[in-house]
Amino acid sequence: MSFCTLMWLDKYKNNIVLLLTKSKCLVASPFSTVDSFSVATVCNQMAESTKRYAVVTGANKGIGFEICRQLASSGIVVVLTSRDEKRGLEAVQKLKDSGLSDYIIFHQLDVTNLSSVLSLANFIETQFRKLDILVNNAGVIGATINEEAFRASNYLKEQDAAKVDWSKILVPSYEAAEVCIDTNYYGAKRMVEAHISLLQRSDSPRIVNVSSIIGKLQYVSSECAEEVLSDIENLTEEKVDEVVQIYLEDFKKDTSAVTPAYIMSKAALNAYTRILARKFPGFCINCVCPGNVRTDINQHIGVLSVEEGAESPVKLALLPSGGVTGCFFIRKEQSEF
Repeated sequence: MSFCTLMWLDKYKNNIVLLLTKSKCLVASPFSTVDSFSVATVCNQMAESTKRYAVVTGANKGIGFEICRQLASSGIVVVLTSRDEKRGLEAVQKLKDSGLSDYIIFHQLDVTNLSSVLSLANFIETQFRKLDILVNNAGVIGATINEEAFRASNYLKEQDAAKVDWSKILVPSYEAAEVCIDTNYYGAKRMVEAHISLLQRSDSPRIVNVSSIIGKLQYVSSECAEEVLSDIENLTEEKVDEVVQIYLEDFKKDTSAVTPAYIMSKAALNAYTRILARKFPGFCINCVCPGNVRTDINQHIGVLSVEEGAESPVKLALLPSGGVTGCFFIRKEQSEF
C-alpha cells in the first residue's frame, strides 16, 4: 500500500478531501459530519496499515532478545516468542520497562510443536492480518560442549572455524542430534510454512534465518550431502529433507563417523534459505552467522556481546526494497555457502 492515499467524498454537498501521508493527515475544509464517515477513523486505519510486524523465535534471552530490542527500538511491533512462558513474559517485561511497551508482545512458541506454531500464526492473523519480518533464531547445540577443548581451540584466538576440530568440541548423542535437527532446521521450516501467507500480505516481507559459520558446506563431512546441498540449480526441499534423514540414520549407526548435528542442521538451514529465496523472489530471504557471541549455546565462551551479534540479523530484517536475497552473511559480510 502506498504511503500516500487520496480519498474524495462528495455527499450531500459536503466535500472531504483526505490526504494521508506517512507522517501526517491533512483534511481540507469545508466539511461537516457525514453519515457513517469518520475522518479520525480513516486516519487511524490508514496509519495502522503502515505499521510493521515481526516475529522472533527463541527470544527470551541472548541474541534473540537483543534482536527484539533493536527491532522494537526501530518502531517495529515485535512478537517475542519463547518455549518457556515464564521466561518469555519476564523478557517482555524487561523490554517494556526500558520504554518499549508499545512495541513488544509475547506469545508462547515451541518450534518443534506444529500446534504451537499454528497457534502463533492464528494469533498473528487475528491481531495484525499480516507479518512483515520473520526471524528464525531458535536453536540448540545438539551436543555437549567440551569447554576445555573449545577454550584451547584456535577459534577463540583467530576466529577461524576451519582450524577447529569440532568433533572434539561437540560431544554427540543421538537424542540430542535429533532434537537439534528438529529445532534448527525443521523448526524454521514449520515457521515459514505456517506464516508464508501472512508474509505475502506485506509490502516488504523479510525472512532472516540465524545460522552459523560452521554451517558452511566445507564443514560437512559427507561428500554426498555436500554435493546435493551445493547443487543450487537442482536443489529442492525434498532433497534437503532426504539428506537430513540419511544423516540421522548414519548418526544412529555411528555417532563418531558423521558431522556434528549442529553443523548439519545449519547447512540444511542455509540450503533451505536458498530454495526459499528462489521460490519467493519478491521477498528478501537470507541467512546469517551473527559471529562468535557470548550466549548460553556456547556457554558464554565468545568474543562478541549480544548487542554486536544482533546487529547483522537486524540489518537483514530491515533491508530496503530490492535488497539482497538468497545470500549467506558472516556478520555483515557476504560469504560463500
